[in-house]
Amino acid sequence: MPKSILIVDDSPQIRKLVRTYFDRQTDFQICGEAVDGLDAIEKASELNPDLIILDESMPRMDGLKAARILRSMAIWVPIILFTLHAETISPEDASDAGIASIVSKTGGITELGEQVDNLLGYASGKSRAVRSRAS
Repeated sequence: MPKSILIVDDSPQIRKLVRTYFDRQTDFQICGEAVDGLDAIEKASELNPDLIILDESMPRMDGLKAARILRSMAIWVPIILFTLHAETISPEDASDAGIASIVSKTGGITELGEQVDNLLGYASGKSRAVRSRAS
């Protein structure tokens, strides 16, 4: 069974981009989407994803606060903070919130895919979950 990912971002375009990339380029499965931190908490409890991709800057509740609450609820899955504001978040704040990795949206979707692969590929014993492309 493929490892599952919950996408959390207030931008429908970013959610679509991330979903399309993982559906087409990897063996991971997108189990759901959330539009903000509060929605993320509800969906994570309901869907039990293997990994959460979480935006930082969202209405109602930001990503760091949502990550802290998820940890307090004993939801122990890797969380990747995928944000335009990566340079403003200290590694200490991210670690304290339970964030496994910070990926800048300016770095591109491939960098996000590599981080997911590093976290879930290792956990599943696979060396690479990203599908090889035909030449």
